Amino acid sequence: MKIAIAHDYLVQMGGAERVVEVFHQMFPNAPIYTTMFSSHRLLDELRDADIRASWLQKMPGGKSHFKEMLPLYPFAIKDFDFREFDIVLSSSSAFMKSIEVPKETFHLCYCHTPMRFAWDYDTYMERQTKSSVMKRLLKIYIDRLKHWDQKTSANVNQFIANSSVVKNRIRNYYQRDADVIFPPINTSRFQRAHSIENYYLIVSRLVSYKRIDLAVEAFNRNGLPLYIVGEGPDSARLKSMAKGNVRFLGRLDDAVVTKMMAECRALIFPGEEDFGITPLEANAAGRPVVAYQAGGALDTIVPHVNGVFFQRQEVDDLLGAIHDVESHAWDISQIMNHAKQFDEKTFMTKLKTYMSTSYQQFREGH
Repeated sequence: MKIAIAHDYLVQMGGAERVVEVFHQMFPNAPIYTTMFSSHRLLDELRDADIRASWLQKMPGGKSHFKEMLPLYPFAIKDFDFREFDIVLSSSSAFMKSIEVPKETFHLCYCHTPMRFAWDYDTYMERQTKSSVMKRLLKIYIDRLKHWDQKTSANVNQFIANSSVVKNRIRNYYQRDADVIFPPINTSRFQRAHSIENYYLIVSRLVSYKRIDLAVEAFNRNGLPLYIVGEGPDSARLKSMAKGNVRFLGRLDDAVVTKMMAECRALIFPGEEDFGITPLEANAAGRPVVAYQAGGALDTIVPHVNGVFFQRQEVDDLLGAIHDVESHAWDISQIMNHAKQFDEKTFMTKLKTYMSTSYQQFREGH
């Protein structure tokens, strides 16, 4: 069978791009279609891939201002031609689930979430620094985009959700059913540390909805060391509010981050994520997680087994959870074994079996 992979854009490397990396391992000869990619930001494992970008790739400044290209994506994905393929496996949290494929081609969408900036617009925008006029204009466009997003959900033959929360969103927004296959974690990258150092850790893109500001405020108050790895548009605001015990380390090599995860006291995960691969990576290194009790964390955090929850995104709640993680005696082997349930090999086996079965059902229906 001829398979193509499709992904929204490869200009930032997060959890969704790690999933694409595993797709590429599974199907190394499958071309990867995307709206645009940044060659110097690509994960090492994707550098040998056959990446086919849309005309947005040639737009001046497009890769550094990809969010400002919002109105162009629905047009950019129209030009892709999938006639030579039996299966298109899309990875989507925005536009790529809306690609058009021939009726004899099977479109399986691995959905990280229906586009959050459309369906949860108010939450997404509340910490953005855009003017009130710009926000009103965007709201008009977003209402049209939601209609388009809902209509083009029919372009997908079968959805896979990356978490229970996303499964519910697909049902609510698209009136479609989805099966859940959790994203893959490369647990073999991680080993327990010889000693635990005196710092807490955040590994994240610095964008407002991830609520890094909540963690900064909490650590401003308790004075404990907090190291923040990552970069993003919220960087300047976060640095301006942080005290000296909060250090911003920027983007670091995977090997450095892996070592830091193994040596931290705990990973702080203050936002609501669709799934959240980072907490399980910390678990794979034997460290517990302090997580907001919402989103994908509900599928992955078992209290006092591999982490603790805090219920409200309030400083006092987070401080209470930090005290809880400090006072509990953690079983490192138990934490690491929990993470192994989400290993890449398990993911690959589940996805291949699912693809085979659902493609066979599709063929029988045609």
